[in-house]
Amino acid sequence: MRRKPIDISGLRHLYPFASNYLDLNGLKYHYIDEGEGDPVVMVHGNPTWSFYYRELVMALSGEYRSIAPDHIGCGLSDKPEVDDYDYRLSSRIDDLDNLLTTLTIDEKVTLILHDWGGMIGMAYALRHPERIRRLVVMNTAAFLPPPAKRIPIRLSIIRNSGPLATLAVLGFNLFAVGALFMASEKGLSAEAKKGLIAPYNCWKNRIATLKFVQDIPLAKRDPSYQLVKQVDDQLQVLSKLPMLICWGEHDFVFDHDYLSEWQRRFPGAEIHRFPDAGHYVLEDVPEKIIPLMQDFLKRHPL
Repeated sequence: MRRKPIDISGLRHLYPFASNYLDLNGLKYHYIDEGEGDPVVMVHGNPTWSFYYRELVMALSGEYRSIAPDHIGCGLSDKPEVDDYDYRLSSRIDDLDNLLTTLTIDEKVTLILHDWGGMIGMAYALRHPERIRRLVVMNTAAFLPPPAKRIPIRLSIIRNSGPLATLAVLGFNLFAVGALFMASEKGLSAEAKKGLIAPYNCWKNRIATLKFVQDIPLAKRDPSYQLVKQVDDQLQVLSKLPMLICWGEHDFVFDHDYLSEWQRRFPGAEIHRFPDAGHYVLEDVPEKIIPLMQDFLKRHPL
């Protein structure tokens, strides 16, 4: 099977950013690095990429250094075979760590986290708590599922059904396409749909969308379980940091139970709920969230 090139030329009015690449053992790790000043690092989840943060980057880069990487297998980063990259949580954290170390950022950073970016970003923060100034989370988790919580059946089928899941996700792109319709409460524009799905245009380019789901740790035998448990156990180290939570209330994965868990662990967090938004909360209500983030950053300077 041939790998198709990714074409975003028709989306430059939405995503007008210069591309930067970090070499990770021969793999190209793509990232946006726009503006100057107080660094803000935006970490995406699955199946999104830095395109998800496009409006936020444009809004913040006039005052802040806005950095948004694409995980390996996602966005404009390389999409290697599993023999060349393991697609595990630990590698995601290492990649982010390598990027921020390479950029030699002297100031403390603000992490803006969504979906799997929550676990990746918080694990990085626990490695380097002295580097973190503020936290912003949107429909994500950085802990094991709340008690008695099961992952939705859709995710369970993809995670556990072997060849059928491979065919559905890699062959028919059902995970990324499904998210276009299930993750937004208001409904995405045609251009937003095109941009979000652009990197996942063929079998070989969809590998990360499958591997992210297969790496969800639910039992001790799962490869990433101990790392997630370690993050879960240590989150209180970060509990005194300023935190902003922006939560779409129509999320079939990260629902009210996950929000309650964030509240329990970060009782001082500033919380904003959006009843008109889904999992892609920043797609649904950017006009509400972006001013909240700008205000939060100004109220908690370095």
